Amino acid sequence: MKKRLVFITTIILMIALLATACNNSGNKEQSNEGNKSSEEKTKISIWHNFAGDDLRAKAVRDLIDKYKEEHPDVEVDAQAIPVDGYRQRLSTVAAANEMPDVFFVYAGSQSQEFYDADKLQPITELMDKYPEWKNNFLAGAFDRYEFEKGQIFTAPLGMSATSFMYYNKDLFEKHSVKVPTTWEEMMAAIKTFNDNGITPIALGNKAPWVAQSTIIGSLADRVTGTEWFLKAAAQDGASFTDPVFIDALGKYKELVDNKAFQDGANSIDNTQAEQYFIQGKAAMMINGAWSLTNLAASATPEQLAPIEVTTMPGIEGGAGKANTISGGAGAGFALNKNTKGAQKQAALDLIYAVSGPDGQKAIAESNSMVMYKVELDKSKVSPLYFKAYELAVNSEITPVYDAYLSAEAGEVINNGLQELMMGGKPEDVAKKLQDAQARSTKK
Repeated sequence: MKKRLVFITTIILMIALLATACNNSGNKEQSNEGNKSSEEKTKISIWHNFAGDDLRAKAVRDLIDKYKEEHPDVEVDAQAIPVDGYRQRLSTVAAANEMPDVFFVYAGSQSQEFYDADKLQPITELMDKYPEWKNNFLAGAFDRYEFEKGQIFTAPLGMSATSFMYYNKDLFEKHSVKVPTTWEEMMAAIKTFNDNGITPIALGNKAPWVAQSTIIGSLADRVTGTEWFLKAAAQDGASFTDPVFIDALGKYKELVDNKAFQDGANSIDNTQAEQYFIQGKAAMMINGAWSLTNLAASATPEQLAPIEVTTMPGIEGGAGKANTISGGAGAGFALNKNTKGAQKQAALDLIYAVSGPDGQKAIAESNSMVMYKVELDKSKVSPLYFKAYELAVNSEITPVYDAYLSAEAGEVINNGLQELMMGGKPEDVAKKLQDAQARSTKK
């Protein structure tokens, strides 16, 4: 009886062990299948600076999330990095040759530096795959991203329209002032508003890029013409010490000397200037498209109602055209030189998902400028934005200085405009700018 009990117990233990082994084998197979499935996923990374709560940032993040949902076979590591630290972090990983597969890069000196360092590869094949998309960009959209003939290195996700002239029509009507279309009319408007205790033009130049980006590019182009500036930037047949550029700086000094800007313009920031303007304390504000989003978010409907938008006035006798806006292609998503194979294809698909027609429309309808022809749904944008977008699409775009100058020269002109506002001389600023650009181009 005892032997029989031992035998039965042994049989039961063996069955239990066998069942456990089979179960573990099945779990192992399932685990292996899970690992295999995970390993088969294509993994890509994307970095951008759309970390805020503004409509544009949310639109871009939504586009990336939509790509993830529609591509379950792709694992996307997306990092949204705050604007203030983005450039530095990108430069750090570039130096270590550890850049993400897709990354947001600015037109001008930053993208040029990455190209020179062999960090980029073209996305021309993506453009060729979708010719209708490529052909719907506005003229000049790829100018700052064609580092090699016939090769495009990014699709701009926005338009850097920097010199809209916003004005309060109620103030103009109350004081019988004509919206200026010539320099003479601008000077007359400035005098009338000053005589009536109203700041003519709101400016917040604490961060000195503001006056350069919003005013001098557009103002100087009307004096020098675009061709002269491009030659001077390339140090090829023109110099920033040429009389025509000193004259352009003189026009800016004329604004300063005639008290066009509020007192302390060099000590308040751009946001404070926007609030100063929207509160009716200034008749005009020369600023970029970013103000459209800022004002839409912070101003009341009553404050926005009298605001109109136009271009800066022309300058009689100048070599440049009137009715132009300084700007050009904004930043866009670039492709890492080291991304190959399945990762490259997934990365290109992601770039198209964010920068393609649907992406451009989503960003445009977040009240942000795009360098792309879009059929806007007027119910989704502010009336002021719609007017500005129509103005931009139908205006010629002229260069923003810091998109063509070296980083050193860009800093010189930024500081030089502050210097002019504190009594400096145009000739001195022009000399410093010429020296900086010559050093940077080795000419």
